[in-house]
Amino acid sequence: MSGGEIAAIIAAVAFAVLVIFIVVNLMKLSKIAGEIQQTVKEANNSISVITKDVDSLSIEVEGLLNKANALVDDVNGKLGKTDPLFQAIGDLGVTVSDLNHSSRNLVGHVTGATKKTAQVSVASKIGRTAMAMNRNRKAKKTAKQEF
Repeated sequence: MSGGEIAAIIAAVAFAVLVIFIVVNLMKLSKIAGEIQQTVKEANNSISVITKDVDSLSIEVEGLLNKANALVDDVNGKLGKTDPLFQAIGDLGVTVSDLNHSSRNLVGHVTGATKKTAQVSVASKIGRTAMAMNRNRKAKKTAKQEF
């Protein structure tokens, strides 16, 4: 065997090893590709189921939102009807505050009038006493003149 034949045998063996290596890896790759294909099918099935579920949920959520909007509109309408009540309560509070202020003023005036009445009463008693003393004095004077 010559050197060229040995080189050809080495090249043939190397080529055979390479082919076997490529075939083994292609078989592994096809097995992985099959698993990937199965995973993709399962993912597509899952996406299909999820899409159907999301569609049905979105319909239910839309119905709930419509009901919630109707409820909010109803509550807003009813609250609008209570506005006059709260306005009346506010006006009543202002009126009670004004009444308290007026009552305080009246108490102040009555207290002042009571003090003045007490002063007038004392002056009146002094005046009556003075008048009574003056009558008594005149009566004594007249009685002396008659004797």
